[in-house]
Amino acid sequence: MNINAQNAHYRDLNERIRAAVADGERDITLDNVRGQRYIGAGLNGGTRITVSGVPGNDLAAFMNGAEIVVRGNVQDGVGNTMNSGKVVVHGDAGDILGYSMRGGRIFVRGSVGYRAGIHMKAYHEHFPAVVIGNRARDYLGEYMAGGILAVLNIESSDQPCVGQWVGTGMHGGVMYLRGTVEAHRLGREVGVSSLSESDWSLLESLIDEFCSDVGVTGRRFLCAEFVKLTPQTTRPYGTLYAY
Repeated sequence: MNINAQNAHYRDLNERIRAAVADGERDITLDNVRGQRYIGAGLNGGTRITVSGVPGNDLAAFMNGAEIVVRGNVQDGVGNTMNSGKVVVHGDAGDILGYSMRGGRIFVRGSVGYRAGIHMKAYHEHFPAVVIGNRARDYLGEYMAGGILAVLNIESSDQPCVGQWVGTGMHGGVMYLRGTVEAHRLGREVGVSSLSESDWSLLESLIDEFCSDVGVTGRRFLCAEFVKLTPQTTRPYGTLYAY
């Protein structure tokens, strides 16, 4: 099913999407999207949405198992508190990607803005993963509590794959960054180590899935150097509180 989003108010567009899903549509294409917010918000599994254009903030917020593919860039807040499902972005993404994300996958072919992975968390079978194809700006993984963040630096330029204050307040989860990362870029709460055999196995699986979804030849990444970032404490700001 095709829906033309040209000049549609975001509420009207989302009502049309929900109505189509309620009628049994499982493959929906949105054309001419121009900044409409909340696309796929709260959507349950079994539906695939392909977006042509640039969706607005909070794409896939609170999503529960659906799949969204964006043939271009996205704005801020992709996967906000997302529970499960998958978002594949063939361009770049804005700020706070995966904010409080609780499960599922987000794959971004290009670069992302500030505070990607902030407050990501995992619980029992819910385990989120974010793979960023190129680079991330400052505060990657801020207050991260669980899940996986991987930055691949596909362009392999002289620029670092991350900005400043990586992992500030991090108290759970793991980050895999391609290349070396200078100590001055890291928050005080994270430690740096080499990847174990189980790390490589997990990262290889994620990279294979990422490359298949975004159309990148990926085996060359597995020959590159990666570093692993993990929190040094589960309660980095414990002294600030009275309990």
